[in-house]
Amino acid sequence: MTGEKKSEWNSNLTFILAMIGSAVGLGNIWRFPNVLYSNGGGSFMIPYIVSLFLLGISFVLVEYAVGYKFKTSLSKILYTVHNKLEPVAWFVLLIVFLITTYYVCVVGWDLIYVILSFTKAWGSNPDIFFSQSVLQSSDSINGIFTIVPAVLASVAAIWFASWMILRTNLNDGIGKVSKILLPLLCIIVVVIVAYSLTLPGAASGYTQIFSPDWSALANPNVWLAAFGQIVFSLSLGMAIALTYASYLPEGSKLVDNALIVAFSNSGFEVFNSIGIFSILGFMALTSGIPFNDLVTEGTGLAFVVFPQVFNIMGPAASVIGPLFFLCILFAGITSIMALLEGVCYSISEKFNFSRKKSATVVCIVGVVISSIFATGAGSMILGVFDAFLNNFALLFAVLLECIIFGWVYDFDELIATLNENSRITVGKTWKAVIKCILPICILGLWIQGIYSTLSTGDSISITIMAILTVVLIIVPFIFTKLPARNDDFYNKIQ
Repeated sequence: MTGEKKSEWNSNLTFILAMIGSAVGLGNIWRFPNVLYSNGGGSFMIPYIVSLFLLGISFVLVEYAVGYKFKTSLSKILYTVHNKLEPVAWFVLLIVFLITTYYVCVVGWDLIYVILSFTKAWGSNPDIFFSQSVLQSSDSINGIFTIVPAVLASVAAIWFASWMILRTNLNDGIGKVSKILLPLLCIIVVVIVAYSLTLPGAASGYTQIFSPDWSALANPNVWLAAFGQIVFSLSLGMAIALTYASYLPEGSKLVDNALIVAFSNSGFEVFNSIGIFSILGFMALTSGIPFNDLVTEGTGLAFVVFPQVFNIMGPAASVIGPLFFLCILFAGITSIMALLEGVCYSISEKFNFSRKKSATVVCIVGVVISSIFATGAGSMILGVFDAFLNNFALLFAVLLECIIFGWVYDFDELIATLNENSRITVGKTWKAVIKCILPICILGLWIQGIYSTLSTGDSISITIMAILTVVLIIVPFIFTKLPARNDDFYNKIQ
């Protein structure tokens, strides 16, 4: 990537589509509806909007400004800021890579369900089918020695597709795929939402969004949930926005682009929730199951509740079912591309690898780690990885980035970078948010995340978390100590 890396997005539209594709993922489709419902319904939109501006847009602007100004990888950027900060970059990138290894597995499960959805092969009991037939789950850690062939094959297929995209140049790979998949994703969501609104009982579902519980606004956990959703949804701190912004040509309107991406992502979440809630309202009416029992998060919603819905939907399910799982697949692939791009870029920049070589190395290691999740104990281990990496490690990484770019680096230079070409400008208020307000909010989320992760963990979970902690400490220092093969890596950018 060293030589190729000087390439740029061939248009601002390509950049915006790639950024929206990176943000729109599993968190939008199956996490947001549950968070919305569990935290006051319509009233949750107030802390959500506050969080979007205070946390989401504010931090995305930091990443845009840093990436655009330095036009290089995260590892070299932090080395330039201070030569002792390079381990922080590899710490962030390792977190992103480990998150990707299990994210690929979840997308792999969805690939299986794309095929199953044409015949409703999950049968009359989707819950048992998912846990026993698809995952072949084991309650024992010994299940790690039992490979689940279908899951392994689907995981390998997703990694192969990711490699094929990443190995090609920026615009022919990520750019072209984003231009194809994101419009298709939007069309599918529009079709699903439009159809869902015609279902009996739909109104009882989507009105949940517009039925506020104002008392929830006094609950600090609701505000923390809003901040958490923004972090998860916009992939804050994962070096995605920073990496993509580094490919922007001179004269780009950074603030304008950030607002377009943030509002598009949130608009997708809310619009998609109307369809999800409408379908669950239909399910509650026809099955007699209380609505609050249906509103769940993650795999339970996608691979258990929705197959139950499709079982009673009639002939339309043969169309809506595959579209729903294709929606998750497309959103997953665009997010995987974004997650891996920053990792590949930093490896290429330091070790002078070509784009193809770095993608090959990253994807091979990724397949090996992801195969752990394609075992009988895979879903259990995946849950531990997800809780630890998102609730503890990632939030800590975001906190570090806030401190580094807010206090260590000359923040006024970022303001100048953002305002240079943008029609909308930022100033002292944004500076105060990044330097003071944002770190406090992230610290609150981090403390809550540590508590919830440790208080719910058993001995096996704590052991896995301890191993991950050691890996997250040792590996970044190994990458830092490895000598750069790129002669320019240690030449700080002025």
